[in-house]
Amino acid sequence: MNRALVEVSLFGAIIIGCLLVALLAQRLRAEPSPDGGYAVGRSRQFGLADVKAAAVRWTTTTNHREIGLLYIAFGTVAAIWGGIDAMMIRTHLLTPSANLWTEQTYNELFTMHGLTMLIFFVAPVFFGIGNYFLPLLIGADDMAFPRLNAIGFWLLPPSLLLARLGIVAEVTGSILAVVVPRDFLSVLLAFQEPAIGWTMYPPLSLAPNPQTNFLLLGLHLSGIATTIGAINFITTIIYERDESIGWANLDIFSWNMLVTSSIIVFAFPLLGTAVLMLLFDRNFGTTFYAIEGGGPLLWQHLFWFWGHPEVYIIFLPATGLMSLILPKFVGRKLFGFKFIVYSTIAIGVLSFGVWAHHMFTTGVDPRVRASFMATSIAIAVPSAIKVFNWITTMWNGDVRLAAPTILCISSIGLFIVAGVTGIFLAVIPVDIIYHGTYYVVGHFHLIVMGIIPLMMFAASYYWYPLITGRMYDRRLAIFQSSLLVVGSALTFLTLLALGYLELPRRYATYPAEYSGLQIVATVGAFLIGISVLMWLYNMIWSYFQGKPVETADPWELKATEQFTPEWRWFEDRLERKRGVAPTEPEETRPSYVPAREDRPLSIYSRIKPVARTVANDAGAGAAGGLFGTVLMSGMLLLAVALGVFDLATFADLATLVGLPANIGLGYALFLFAGMTVWPLLFLSLGEYLPGELTFVTGLWYATVIASGFAIAFYTGQTGLELVTYLIFVILSHWIYGLGLAGTITYLGGRQRRPSTEAENE
Repeated sequence: MNRALVEVSLFGAIIIGCLLVALLAQRLRAEPSPDGGYAVGRSRQFGLADVKAAAVRWTTTTNHREIGLLYIAFGTVAAIWGGIDAMMIRTHLLTPSANLWTEQTYNELFTMHGLTMLIFFVAPVFFGIGNYFLPLLIGADDMAFPRLNAIGFWLLPPSLLLARLGIVAEVTGSILAVVVPRDFLSVLLAFQEPAIGWTMYPPLSLAPNPQTNFLLLGLHLSGIATTIGAINFITTIIYERDESIGWANLDIFSWNMLVTSSIIVFAFPLLGTAVLMLLFDRNFGTTFYAIEGGGPLLWQHLFWFWGHPEVYIIFLPATGLMSLILPKFVGRKLFGFKFIVYSTIAIGVLSFGVWAHHMFTTGVDPRVRASFMATSIAIAVPSAIKVFNWITTMWNGDVRLAAPTILCISSIGLFIVAGVTGIFLAVIPVDIIYHGTYYVVGHFHLIVMGIIPLMMFAASYYWYPLITGRMYDRRLAIFQSSLLVVGSALTFLTLLALGYLELPRRYATYPAEYSGLQIVATVGAFLIGISVLMWLYNMIWSYFQGKPVETADPWELKATEQFTPEWRWFEDRLERKRGVAPTEPEETRPSYVPAREDRPLSIYSRIKPVARTVANDAGAGAAGGLFGTVLMSGMLLLAVALGVFDLATFADLATLVGLPANIGLGYALFLFAGMTVWPLLFLSLGEYLPGELTFVTGLWYATVIASGFAIAFYTGQTGLELVTYLIFVILSHWIYGLGLAGTITYLGGRQRRPSTEAENE
């Protein structure tokens, strides 16, 4: 199996799917008619001139909000690309042996997954959020250097292309090889994605692969872009603030971006220098990292002197978003604002004094190791200050059940686990045992996945009405957020367990006794992937089909005196452009005062009816899935009798999850999936499928999932057998869909939502 073609195909399918969703939503979009109603469809069609004008506008803009959106779009594309790498890694680890990819391919995947996510996903997204909202928060007209701001962004796309040129060249060469002799494609085919690990340790990074040179150039260029952006943020915060905003009342997100940018200014130039030295070693015969020169340990010192501050470069903006968003949904002022600012500054300073805890196993002098152990433990103190202040902020507050709330509270829980495991790894004897195990992978990903992307999603939901003027689907957002949290916890807590059992990391194969936990981790990773696709769908569809906001205060922030400057800007904009008059709440209370005496429903009281509904729907779905799968089995038996379907494929299904190759076990797994996975997906997504009746949505849903079945159970049929096989696949799935939907309807499971305004509130 060609890994490059698979990866590019998946990437292309997701991008095309997003474009199709946008196109369909735009075609169905209703425009306001003069009488105040809504006209069906769009009257204006976009032509080539419109496309050209849009291209010129977005490639030449210096507006901070538009550049912020470009940053976010770029980071999202990079996240999809790096996320596909992760899904391919986890799929490979379903089985103990290297059945899907070779060891070389596995090493390529985890090398580029790490670099893509750290360098090209997280920082650009946070820079995008900062570009859009920081000037609004501090009362500035724009960033301090608008043109330099645009240059900082436009250096990123070529840097990503350089870093991932290997897969682009490989796919291009494979396609051209169909019509062009391979001898003419030797230059393209010489490129290969590096398999040196994302830390790029010499002597692996000195191996003669030309793509490594382009990777290093891409990283160097991205470092220049990041440094430019950081200088712009620092200058903007210091010199462009409104006169009414001083250091004492500067918002917490701007404080975090200021400290983050300061770390970048000191850390990224060092990475650029280290990368240039590695390029010289590779191409000009220098010996900076050769044994006879500085040695490979020099690279580790330089890399981790950048690498550990980089962790806080991507972590601190997330904590800033947490400190900004959480109070809005608990009705309380951020507790200990001053101490959270001090803790942020302390983390920025201490981050440069802990790099050698990544090198405890390299034979560093014990006295040096002890000093770094003490600093590594000490840096947990300012992080703990943040956690305790977040928890205290929620205490006695009016906690709302919303997607940002779920993401914020869950991030706190996951971060606590991540932080405690980090303290364990800061202790030298513990680190020596677990340094080379999945324990480190679990700890690190609980940070970079357990709080950072979750805060990005929380910010996207919180500010979505401000950016688009529309409201997203709140129920889908709550489900997506919950699924993301469950998937993250399931995946990375399982990796912690694997590390505790001392399973070595960075290997493409592993002993068979660990396969059960690896399967659990992979299932969790797939849940993460599904939730991200749900978020993409919600963001794109709601941009065209979401309910237009009727107030500049969709989160009722005025009621607790937390109507911050960006929302005041939005209020002025709505009044100017759409004539939406400002609104005032019936009653207000200071955000530092606890919720009123007539306490709102407790979290348990709010979750209880939701849990009852979920249990009822899940029971109806399981019964419908069982009935539909039994009906489907009859059709499959008829296909077996006609010789167009092979029962042995059920045995292959069993081996996919580590069970013995047994038809009975495979069918039991098939029946289990038909009762759980597919009904739950139908219950979650059925209302978004075409059709007014549940039966119609069942047929649509069954048609979609039939394609996966046809590919998974294909056994080489050709000609008439292939046509018959596909017909039976479609018919059997239609029967499954009718049985599933009919049973759910009969048992009173979830129905399609009525399109009322109240449901959108």
